[in-house]
Amino acid sequence: MTDFSKILDKAKELEAKMKESQEKIKQIEVVGSSGGDAIKVTLNGDGEMTNIEIGDEILKEEKGIIQDLITAAHNNAKSQLKSKTSEEISKATGGFGIPGFKWPL
Repeated sequence: MTDFSKILDKAKELEAKMKESQEKIKQIEVVGSSGGDAIKVTLNGDGEMTNIEIGDEILKEEKGIIQDLITAAHNNAKSQLKSKTSEEISKATGGFGIPGFKWPL
């Protein structure tokens, strides 16, 4: 039978790592772009848009094209954020293992 105190110790360790990971995730900043960097959207770790840059050359385009490029830049940034967030969580939980205990729960 697995030692219950070892399970509790590992759970506490995981909890501490996850809290640290959450703090690191808040510090993440990603920049998504589209239209050959004509549009750049910056998201923070909470997924909030903190900046948008629109190149002067793109302002000559039709409104619909600009809207599509903004959407594409945002989606690009969101994808990067998801990847970095997953990577950070994997770092926190990567070495976690309890003898005789199988994941997922």
